[in-house]
Amino acid sequence: MRFYLFRSLILFFCVLFAEISQAQHTSTYYLLKPDRVFDGEKMHDNWQVLVKGDTIAAIGVITRAPANTKIIELKGTTLLPGLIEGHSHLFLHPYNETPWNDQVLKESRAERVARATVHANNTLLAGFTTVRDLGTEGAGYDDVGLKQAIEKGVIPGPRMLIATKAIVATGSYGPKELSYEIETPIGAAVADGTEGLTREVREQMGKGADLIKVYTDYRWGLNQEAAPTFTLEEIKTIVEVAASGGRKVVAHASTPEGMRRAILAGVSTIEHGDNATTEIYRLMKKHNVALCPTLAAGDAITQYRGWKKGSEPEPERIQKKRKSFAAALKAGVTISMGGDAGVFTHGDNAREMEMMVDYGMKPLDVLKSATSVNADVFGLSNSLGRIKTGLLADIIAVQGNPATSISDIRKVTFVMKGGEIVLGE
Repeated sequence: MRFYLFRSLILFFCVLFAEISQAQHTSTYYLLKPDRVFDGEKMHDNWQVLVKGDTIAAIGVITRAPANTKIIELKGTTLLPGLIEGHSHLFLHPYNETPWNDQVLKESRAERVARATVHANNTLLAGFTTVRDLGTEGAGYDDVGLKQAIEKGVIPGPRMLIATKAIVATGSYGPKELSYEIETPIGAAVADGTEGLTREVREQMGKGADLIKVYTDYRWGLNQEAAPTFTLEEIKTIVEVAASGGRKVVAHASTPEGMRRAILAGVSTIEHGDNATTEIYRLMKKHNVALCPTLAAGDAITQYRGWKKGSEPEPERIQKKRKSFAAALKAGVTISMGGDAGVFTHGDNAREMEMMVDYGMKPLDVLKSATSVNADVFGLSNSLGRIKTGLLADIIAVQGNPATSISDIRKVTFVMKGGEIVLGE
């Protein structure tokens, strides 16, 4: 009898302490007072933001706040929604440090997870509170574990939308540096045909993938030119099976035909899109497919290959990318901010935003692209991407005004994720 009474008392106090802890958390208020607030769509001078627990409680000119509110003065700053990186590879690091082939073939999984842990923290401190991570590139389902570790508070990092293993056609992907007689690990999942692709998509969803990535073309044509991989029907299979599990599909594509098939199959975004034509952009606009241009990746790779940016003329590849991006803007295609971080340094994600302005996009539109637009495209708008009452309190502050000088987005002085202060106070 005593034992059962004692156990009941322990259970009672455990529940009581849990309720007290929860009440304390939900009653925590912060009043953030910057010079201006970018709410994900517009800039507002002299606005404040009230945070309660993990949620945005009020915005605007706030004259009253609860008695226990902690006021945080952020003079000289612009407050923004936490930035959303649209194309990241946390399990990669810059290719001028270690070539992609060597990362896949020679770095241990333990090393790659350790690096990804550092990359996640650096990304968060740079103001990117959410990332769409588009493939582990040979590290299997380790992004599932990384995401879970962040969610459990084991390590600091951004919220993650993960693609686990990109899907590629047999014979198309690498590494391919060894003799054709030697079987080597592939940096993605190989699958073909209706049955094979159905099985692969279902397995990835079962393992924890939030979205599916497919390579609809690759450098496997004659003379290593980019050429389509999957047929239209195969891509439709991927999209249909993913949709049955509530997942979107994104397509790596750089050829007009690879993009055309992906668009008609129903993908949500085209990644890279280097050689898109006016007709392709019109098709994207018609089918509401967004472009994630990854300007910074091409810029970085070209420099790794010897281009001295700033002192030498822009190579043809860069000139073509400028024209392609300008054509996408002219066509009214939705632009998703994503730089392919991992090709270049994690934490330097703002590099893409600066290049988007340099390539012809207005700074305010770039800020939208990295916040509300990405939230809408990625299906996150019910919780993230805007400073709006009821949404999660993922909020950053930067010195200056990035709507007039986009490089101010680098001057991060304050980061809050889910109502918890990560940087500054």
